[in-house]
Amino acid sequence: MEIVKNRKNAKSKLKKLAPADNDIVENVKDETCTTTVIKESGSFSDNYVVTYPASICRISCEVDLISATLLVVSLITRMYKLQEPKNIVFDELHYGKYVSLYMRNTFFFDSHPPLGKQLIAGIAYLMGFDGNYKFDRIGSSYNETVPLFALRFVPALCGSLFIPVAYHLMLEMGLTQWTSLLAALLLLLDNAVLTQSRFILMESMLLLFSTFGLLSLLKFRKYYHNQFCVFWWLWLVIGSCSLTCALCVKYSGFYSCCLAIAILGRDFWISLSSQKLTNKTLIIRLIVQTAVGVIVPIIVYLGIFYVHLNLLYKAGPHDSVMTSAFQASLEGGLASITKGQPLVVAHGSQITLRHSRGRTCWLHSHTHVYPIRYTDKRGSSHQQQVTCYSFKDVNNWWIVKRPNKNDLVVDVVDAIKHGDVIQLVHGLTSRALNSHDVAAPMSPQCQEVSCYIDYNVSMSPQNLWRVEILNRGQYDDSWCTIHSLVRLIHVDSNQALKYSGRQLPDWGFHQHEVVADRIINQDDTVWNVEEHRYTKSENQKDREREMISAEMIPTTPTKLSFWDKFFELQYKMIFSTVASVQNHMYSSEPLEWPLMSRGIAYWVANNSNAQIHLLGNLIIWYSATFSVLLYCSLLIFYLLRRRRLCHDLDEKNWQKFRFIGEVFLTGYLFHYLPYFFVDRTLFLHHYLPAFCFKVFLMSGLLEHIYALLINVLRRKLLAYSFLVLLFIWISVIFNVFRQFSVLSYGTVQLTTTDIIALRWRDTWDFIVHKN
Repeated sequence: MEIVKNRKNAKSKLKKLAPADNDIVENVKDETCTTTVIKESGSFSDNYVVTYPASICRISCEVDLISATLLVVSLITRMYKLQEPKNIVFDELHYGKYVSLYMRNTFFFDSHPPLGKQLIAGIAYLMGFDGNYKFDRIGSSYNETVPLFALRFVPALCGSLFIPVAYHLMLEMGLTQWTSLLAALLLLLDNAVLTQSRFILMESMLLLFSTFGLLSLLKFRKYYHNQFCVFWWLWLVIGSCSLTCALCVKYSGFYSCCLAIAILGRDFWISLSSQKLTNKTLIIRLIVQTAVGVIVPIIVYLGIFYVHLNLLYKAGPHDSVMTSAFQASLEGGLASITKGQPLVVAHGSQITLRHSRGRTCWLHSHTHVYPIRYTDKRGSSHQQQVTCYSFKDVNNWWIVKRPNKNDLVVDVVDAIKHGDVIQLVHGLTSRALNSHDVAAPMSPQCQEVSCYIDYNVSMSPQNLWRVEILNRGQYDDSWCTIHSLVRLIHVDSNQALKYSGRQLPDWGFHQHEVVADRIINQDDTVWNVEEHRYTKSENQKDREREMISAEMIPTTPTKLSFWDKFFELQYKMIFSTVASVQNHMYSSEPLEWPLMSRGIAYWVANNSNAQIHLLGNLIIWYSATFSVLLYCSLLIFYLLRRRRLCHDLDEKNWQKFRFIGEVFLTGYLFHYLPYFFVDRTLFLHHYLPAFCFKVFLMSGLLEHIYALLINVLRRKLLAYSFLVLLFIWISVIFNVFRQFSVLSYGTVQLTTTDIIALRWRDTWDFIVHKN
C-alpha cells in the first residue's frame, strides 16, 4: 500500500500506478480525508490509499442526473393513477386487514414479520384511517373512509426508490454507467415489478431493503484497508440495518442476508493471503464485523417486534393461535374469562385442557363411542370417544381427582404438584380418561384414548395419569392455571397423552384424534389448563348445571413480559403450520418461473374486461434466463482454458467477470433454489428477488461481451453491430412493456379481442367476461 500525502500529486501518482483505470483516478478528487482506491473490483491486489491533509478536507454534494432521472421516471410510472382501481386487489385483502387491526390495536397473527405492515399502517394513521373498513373479499370496492392513496403510497415509493438503488448497486460492482443504466431500465420496464409496486403488497419493500443493504455492503468493502474509519462503521451499520429490515418485511429476506455473509466471508478468505495484513488485524476485523453483524440486526429485529407487540394489546380473531397465557395477556377475549379464576389446580378442580403447540384445540369427550370396527377391519374398544376439539364447548370440561378420594368438592385446596398421580373425570358424562393396549383409530402405532367407567362405580389403576410439569419451579412445583405446561403420562403403559394432528372421519365428527404415545418428549404431548374453577357441589346434576350456565365476569388482562410474548410469537411464526390455499388456480411451481408459464389474476372489473394480471416483460424474462445459461457456459469455458494456461482475458477483465458471478449468480441461486424445498402454495411473485439478480447478471454479461469484442477479439465492427442489436432489443422491450402495461394499471376497458391478443402463451389464464 502506498500513501500519497500531497493532494496535488495524488492524481498524477495514481495515473502512474493505474493508468488504465481513469474512472478510479477521477474519483479521487471527490473523496474527503482518506480514500481507499481499489484498482480491481473484487480483488485485493494493487490497492492504494490517498490521504489528504486535514486542512483541505471538505464535504461535497453532487447530484447524479442519471439517478435523479431514474427516480423521477419511476415515481411517474408507480404513482400514476395509484388510486385505481378502487377495489381490493389480490393480497391487499390480507395486508389491508392487518393494517386495519393495527389501527384498532387488535392482535393478529402473520407468519411473516411486521415491518412492511407497520410502515403502511404508519402512513394510514397519519392520514386518519380508523381501520373500520372490512377487507372482506377480492374485488370489493373501497369506501370513502379508506385513504387508498396513502395505503398504496409506501409500496409505490419503495418500488420507485428501488430503481436508482439498483443503478448505484451496479456502479459499486465496478460496471460502467451505461451498464448500470441498462440494468435499472430493465427493472423499470418490467411489468411484474411495476405491478407489485402499485398495491398494498410487500415485495417492493423487500426488494428495496435487500438491494440497498447489498449496496451499503459494497461501499463498506472500499474501506477494508482503512478499517474503523467513520465510513467503515457507517456503511457496515447501514448495511446491517437494511438487510435486517428486508428480513423483517418477509422472512425470504434471509436469503439476501446469506448472500451478504457469503460476500464478506469470501473477502475475508482472500484477505488471509495478504502479506500486508497482520494476524492481529485480521482477527480484530473479523470480531468487530461479526459483532456488528449480530448486534445491530438483533436490536433492529427486537425493536420492530417491540413496537408490534406494544401496539397490538387487544384480543382479536387470531388469538386462538397463541397459548392461553398469551391470550390472557390481551385486553378482552380470554382475559375476560381467566382473570380472577383460581391459580392452583387441586383435587376437585374443573378444568379445560388445551393443546399448547401447533393447532388450537381442547381435550374433549362426548357420549358417542368408537365404532366396533374401522374401515381397515381393525377392532376398537367401543368405548366413549376422546378427541381434540377446535371450538369452545361444554364437553371440554374435566374434573381433577386424586385416586384415594371419592368426593369432588373443594373444601380445602389440595394442590396437585409435579409427579402426582391423578384421574381425570369428564365433566358431563362422569367417565374417566383412559388408555389401554388398543390401537388408536388413525394412528395404529399409538394407543387409543377413551373414557369409560363412572367414577362412582370403580376406578381401575389403568385410569391413572402422572402429572409432569415442564416449567416447574415458579410456583413451588404446583400445577397452575395458564402458566404450567404439563405432560400427562399414563401410569400403566408409561405413554403420554398426545394430539396426533389427524382428523377423524364422520363417526368422529371430523374432530382431531387424541392418542397415547410411547415417545414422551415431543411438542404434541404438551398441554395447559386454560379455564379453571373449583367444584362446589357433589351432586352430578348440580355440577352439570354449573358447567353449562357458568358466567364469567370481564376483567383486565393478566401480565406477560415482552420476552415471553416475543419468544412465543417467534416459535409460532417459524414452527407452526399455517394452512395455505391448496390447489389455487394461479399457483405455480419454481420450474415454471424462469419462463413465466403462469401469471396471477389480481383483479378484474365487474362490468368490463379491465383487469390486473401479474406478468413480467416476456422479452426480459426470457433473455435473462438465457443469460444465466450463457454466463455459466462462459465461466466453465474460461475455467477450463485457464486450467490449460490459456488466459483469454487479462486479469482485470477476468476478475470483473468472476466477481459479477460471485455476487449476482450466487444471489440468484440463493433466492431461487430454496423454493424447491418449500412445502406450501407458491406464486410467481415469490420469484421477483431472484429475477432481479438475474437481470443484474445479464447486464454485467452484456458489458463483458462488448468488452470481449472490442478489447480482446479486436472486432470493432462486431462490437458496433452488437450495440445496434442491443438498441433494437431495448426498443422491443419498451414496446412489450407499453403493450402489457394495461394489465399493470387496470384502467383500460379491454375487449375480448384485446385480451386474446395479449395471451402470448396458452398457459396464461386471463379472465374474460363474455360480451
